[in-house]
Amino acid sequence: MKLAVLEGTDPELLAGLDRRVELVYFPKQGELPAAVLQAEFLVATRQFLTDYLARMPRLRVVQTISAGVDWIRPFVPPGVTLADGRGVHDVAVSEWVVGALLALVKLAPELAQARRERSWRTDLRLDELYEKRVLLLGYGSIGRAVEARLLPFGVSVVRVARRRRPGVHTISELGELLPNADAVVLLLPLTAETRRLVNRDFLAALPPGALLVNAGRGELVDQQALLEALEAGRIRAAIDVADPEPLPPEDPLWEAPGLWISPHRAAIVPLLRRRGYALVREQVRRYLEGRPLLNVVAGSY
Repeated sequence: MKLAVLEGTDPELLAGLDRRVELVYFPKQGELPAAVLQAEFLVATRQFLTDYLARMPRLRVVQTISAGVDWIRPFVPPGVTLADGRGVHDVAVSEWVVGALLALVKLAPELAQARRERSWRTDLRLDELYEKRVLLLGYGSIGRAVEARLLPFGVSVVRVARRRRPGVHTISELGELLPNADAVVLLLPLTAETRRLVNRDFLAALPPGALLVNAGRGELVDQQALLEALEAGRIRAAIDVADPEPLPPEDPLWEAPGLWISPHRAAIVPLLRRRGYALVREQVRRYLEGRPLLNVVAGSY
């Protein structure tokens, strides 16, 4: 079986693979080698040009390291199994979310501005997470990891997802939930249902001073509406994602008050590849043994 991975992938990450596996490498740019076009199992990264998927007749599995698959799912041919990287990013992203919330309640954007101005701002009033009501909008593996890290701070967590489950609200209930939320954390995948979910009406429903943290996708948010809410001082926010990416230097969000920006780095940590390729090795074992794969993306996404 040919397993296609990105060129330059550390051999140690793929150590111990079944001897029936032949590794082939796709380049970061340029034409795919013929051997890659014959691959049966692909570890897809953002460097892989999705147009090539239709030219891989033997392809049976596409495995991503990313948790979100909106960037590749439309290009996966019928009959090919797509599996995502659920679980790989739980620690890093959940820690980023907690760090973002702490940065906002401790006024990190304002303190950074005061430092640039060399102003000793004794008028600033820092807050705390204790007893805050945090709405987790998206309650998958990362959402559960965020909840586990937030609860010791004494917060009240409200779970929201696209589908109803015991103890989990649905998006249809946001009208009732938003007015009582001290903070909203976006962890949803990008779909037709969730695109621009955070719009003027959504932001207007939040109480004054609420916090918005986006660790999902930039397209979940209407950025013009976000900018207006920030400039009006109604909310404060932290984003790890934007629309487009990278955020252009001239974009007014760079100068928006009360905003903390991270350039889509929440999940990029030293252990990322080790965790990601542990999943890849397990998936390859399951595939060769004829066992069900983990994290299969099927049906409505």
